[in-house]
Amino acid sequence: MLVGVVLVLGLINISSPAKAEKAVLLPAPSAEVLAAVTPAAQTSETAVFAGGCFWGVQAVFQHTQGVLSAVSGYAGGSAGDADYNRVSGGGTGHAEAVQVRFDPKQISYAQLLQIFFSVAHDPTQLNRQYPDVGPQYRSAIFYTTPAHKLAAERYMAQLGSAKTFPSPIVTQLAPLQGFYAAEAYHQNYATLHPESGYIAQFDRPKIANLQALLPAVYRAQPVLVP
Repeated sequence: MLVGVVLVLGLINISSPAKAEKAVLLPAPSAEVLAAVTPAAQTSETAVFAGGCFWGVQAVFQHTQGVLSAVSGYAGGSAGDADYNRVSGGGTGHAEAVQVRFDPKQISYAQLLQIFFSVAHDPTQLNRQYPDVGPQYRSAIFYTTPAHKLAAERYMAQLGSAKTFPSPIVTQLAPLQGFYAAEAYHQNYATLHPESGYIAQFDRPKIANLQALLPAVYRAQPVLVP
């Protein structure tokens, strides 16, 4: 997570010039994917997505209709190592992730998958997202229910069969063992720091892409972490 060309928060060096975020509207989840998601019986469900720096992923879901909260944090490692200084070293097993609590009567888990793969990140980049490199920036879905696992498996298979990306999807699919909220200064970062060079290049385009490609689920006012 860089601001301009100045390294911040102890992040890694850039080995090649940063590229602007790209996005393409991917196929809507198939009937087979939708069938994996049980009919909405609860007022809220939880999903955890990892796709590089959590600032931008959080911002995308904060601007999504039906999302009740989106919290930046860490998943894939233990509670004792779940702090930014340790995670940013890349050796704790964590990924920077976002916990999304949503109302399944307003938006389905299958729709969240479409947003995640379409605009939140590039699922073909292994252990990196653009200038951010390391396993802590990996693409991952940490599923919380068997239905979510099945839906994610089927949607990734659908995208693979359709050859929607020029390279294979490398998204990790793993059970959620624990989610640990990130430090307060990481929450709502894209909203609070629009002047940041990093936010301008990598995260504001994600929000614009959500609005342009999926206007039916876009919300102008983000739902913020208190």
